Amino acid sequence: MKKVHGPSTNRNGQQWDKDKNEAKLQLKQTFPLTIKRLGINGEGVGYFKRQVVFVPGALPGEEIVAEATKIHPKFAEAKIKKIRKRSEHRIQPICPVYDQCGGCQLQHLRYDQQLKEKRDIIIQALERHTRLKIDDLDIRPTIGMENPWGYRNKSQFQVGEKDGKVLAGLYGLNSHNLINIEQCAVQHPATIKATEAVKEILQDLKIPIYNEKKHKGLVRTIVARTGIQTGELQIVLITTKKELPKKELIITEIKKRLPEVNSIVQNINGEKTAVIFGRETATLEGKDYIQETLGDLQFELSARTFFQLNPEQTVKLYNEAKTAARLTGREKLVDAYCGVGTIGLWMANQAGEVRGMDIIAESIDDARNNAKKHNVPHASFYVGKAEELLPKWLEEGWQPDVIVVDPPRTGCDEAFLKTVLKIKPKTFVHISCNPSTLAKDIQTLESKYKIEYIQPVDMFPHTSQVECVSQLILKEGN
Repeated sequence: MKKVHGPSTNRNGQQWDKDKNEAKLQLKQTFPLTIKRLGINGEGVGYFKRQVVFVPGALPGEEIVAEATKIHPKFAEAKIKKIRKRSEHRIQPICPVYDQCGGCQLQHLRYDQQLKEKRDIIIQALERHTRLKIDDLDIRPTIGMENPWGYRNKSQFQVGEKDGKVLAGLYGLNSHNLINIEQCAVQHPATIKATEAVKEILQDLKIPIYNEKKHKGLVRTIVARTGIQTGELQIVLITTKKELPKKELIITEIKKRLPEVNSIVQNINGEKTAVIFGRETATLEGKDYIQETLGDLQFELSARTFFQLNPEQTVKLYNEAKTAARLTGREKLVDAYCGVGTIGLWMANQAGEVRGMDIIAESIDDARNNAKKHNVPHASFYVGKAEELLPKWLEEGWQPDVIVVDPPRTGCDEAFLKTVLKIKPKTFVHISCNPSTLAKDIQTLESKYKIEYIQPVDMFPHTSQVECVSQLILKEGN
C-alpha cells in the first residue's frame, strides 16, 4: 500500500503537501504575498503556495502585491507592486540612491528593529545548517550603535566615465551599471570628500579611465581610508598599468586639495577580475601606511591591510571576543587569520603567549611592527596557513589553550577546522561576518565542542550583515 504523506508545517506556519504539485509562479505574474521574515541578504521572504519568494525592500509583517521578476527551480524573486499593509517599523531612507546602489539593504527599517532581525538571521542560519536545538542555545540580543551613521572608515569606489564625466561609486544591485555616489550616509565624511577630490583631479587632468567592458583604460578604482581616531588619510589609485601619466601633477593636486593626506599609493591590477587589489603596490608620496587607534592600541595600516571598517563597533566586538576567550594571564593563544594582529594584541595583556598567522606577508609585517611598537614581546606573528603551522607547533611541543579566529565570509578552511579538532584547544572563539558559514563551521566542531553562547554585534548598520562572537568550549572527555 502506497504511503500517503500528510501536511507538514514549517517554522513560519505554512502547511504544504509533499506529494502535491502546486502551480508555479510565472514571470511578471502579480500575486498577494505576506512577508514572514528577512533573508540573509536583507530581502523580505514570503511563501506563494509552497514556493519561497524573495522580495527586496519588503519587511516582515507586510502584506504586499508582488510581481515575479525571476523564476528559479527552488525559489522565485519578486518586486513590490503595492504595499497593502505596511510594517510599523518601516521608515523613509535618507540616501538619495538607496534603491539603486545596493550598498545598504535596510535603511527603510527602523534601527532598533534591524538589531532584532539580525539576531533572527543568525537563528535561521543555525536552523538551516546545523542539527542543534535552537531553544537550547544562548543567542543574545544584538549589540548596536548609538549613532549608526558615518561609521565606515574606508571606501572602494569603482571609476567609470559617462558623457565625458568621471564617475566613482558602486555597481548597482545585480548589475554592472555604475552608480555615481557623491554622498553616502554610512561612509565617514573624510572618505567621501577625498574620493570626490580625486575624481575631480582625474577629470581635470584627463587621466584615462578604465572601461570594464572593453578592458581598456587606466584608473579603475579609488580607495580612500581614514583613521577615524587619528584623522590620517590614505588615497590608493588602482590602475591597470604601472605607468601613470602626469604622476607628479596628480600627486601635487592631491596634496593641494587634500592637505590632510598622509599617504598616496598606487596599486596595479591589470587582470580581468572583480578582485579590487592587484599584487604590486608602490607608495607615490608620504608614508606607506596610516595609523588608527583602537582603545589603547595604535595600528599601522598599509594599503592592502585588512582592518575592521567600523572602529567604534570593533572595540565592542573585540571586548566580547576577549571575554569569550576566558583568559587568566597564563594561556597560550592563537590568533588565526590575524591580519595586522589586532585581535591577538587586543588580548595580549591577559594571555601568557600569543601567536598569530596570516597568508599576506604585508599584514604580518604590520603585525610585527605593531607588537614591537606596543612592547608586546610575548606576541609573535608568522606568514602561513594555520592548518600548516599548528601541527608543526604541536610536534614541537607547543599546544594552544585558546584559538581565536576571524575568517573571511567564506568561513574557516576545512583543513583548519580538522586541525582544531585534532589539537583540541580548551576554548575556541569564532568571530564571524557570515551567519551561514558560521553555522557550517559550528556544525563541523559540534562533535567535540559545546556552543556556550553567540553574541551578535552590528558592525554595519543599515545593511543585512551581522557579525557575532561565538564561545565554544571543549566537551568533557575529549
